[in-house]
Amino acid sequence: MTAKQFYDWQTAGGTDDVMRLVDCLERADIEWCAIGGVAVNHWAAEPMVTRDVDVVVATDAVERAVKLLEEAGFKSERFAWSVNFLGRSKVSIQLSTEEFYREFPSRSVAADIHGILMRVASLEDTLRGKIEAWRDAERRQSKRIKDLGDIARLVESHPRLWPMLPQELQGLIERPVEKL
Repeated sequence: MTAKQFYDWQTAGGTDDVMRLVDCLERADIEWCAIGGVAVNHWAAEPMVTRDVDVVVATDAVERAVKLLEEAGFKSERFAWSVNFLGRSKVSIQLSTEEFYREFPSRSVAADIHGILMRVASLEDTLRGKIEAWRDAERRQSKRIKDLGDIARLVESHPRLWPMLPQELQGLIERPVEKL
């Protein structure tokens, strides 16, 4: 079973929804990138299954992206911090509207995620985003614990990130051994 087939099975057809998302944003030449768990999976040595696809677009493109995704068949729901979309599968797409992530698309890289070519946040931005999410005291405990695990996975895979961790995280995560 290929990575794409596994993802499609796990998300009840999510490959099509993700490909429609990517196609909409790319055809419109919107600057964007995946953040969150999808980006962590690209950068970490050991990917984990996720049904969420968190993305951010350039500030001036949010309303255009929402319109394009709705025209492509996604149903949207607006929140204070995001616009969430559902397609035909179990994939949940969240377009972040938080100011913190606004510069991430300008530093994004191309990546193959489950056999789908897309843009993901840079390694450093992915870590910054996970630290920001972990610090959010209003997030559910289970999400903050997952964020901590994602931070540990990134640092284990890229020990040079260790100095980017704030003191409180350095006290919770073992310092990785640099490979020679």
